[in-house]
Parts: sequence; structure tokens; C-alpha cells
Amino acid sequence: QLQLVESAGGLVQTGGSLRLSCAASGRTFEYYNIGWFRQAPGNEREGVSSISGSDGATCYRDSVKGRFTISRDNAKNTVYLQMNSLKPEDTAVYYCAAGVRQILGDSWSWPNEYDYWGRGTQVAVSS
Repeated sequence: QLQLVESAGGLVQTGGSLRLSCAASGRTFEYYNIGWFRQAPGNEREGVSSISGSDGATCYRDSVKGRFTISRDNAKNTVYLQMNSLKPEDTAVYYCAAGVRQILGDSWSWPNEYDYWGRGTQVAVSS
């Protein structure tokens, strides 16, 4: 079992930066793939980024490539999402999720591929 807690969301101006943290409890954390998802009011939950447990491979949705960076520190059981050059379109509740199934193609962005979820942290970017 795994428990996930997101933190460090907040309110920033367009062009600003935030670094989200996803802290996990569980001895086998290093084996999990971790995904960041976001959901704005009225919208579907969408994949933002992921990092694999097997080799640290990363994936990003097109709209955040070059602006967001995902990383993990297995010694701290924590995954980070560094978000730079933020835009109002990035406003959403951000969730981290963990799964053990191999990431193939676009599967990193499918919520059903993940087994454990945090409760989310709010990110708001003002225009």
C-alpha cells in the first residue's frame, strides 16, 4: 500500500514558478511509477507528467514541455514537479498518483493505470 500527499501549491502570477511535492509513505516507493495529473473545474482529469520507477524515464503532455520538470528522490520518498513559466491555463488542482504497471506509449496519462492517489493541491495562476 502507498499513501500520497501533495503540497506546495499556491497562487502565482503569469510567468511565475512553483515546485509541487508528492510525499509517499511505503517501503516500495522506488518501484512505483508516479504521475502528476490536474483537473480544472468542469474539465476531465488530465495527465501532466510522469516518471517511471524502473529507469526514471519521464513523460510530459505537450502543453507543459519545456516548462515543467518532474524528478524523484527515492531516499526521501518524494516526487517533485517544478513548474516554470506558468500560465493561467495551468490553473487546476494537481494530484499525484502511483502505479506499478509498465508505462507504454501514452498510458502514463491514463488515470486508470494508477492505483493510489493523493488528495490534490491547488495551483492558481493569475492573468
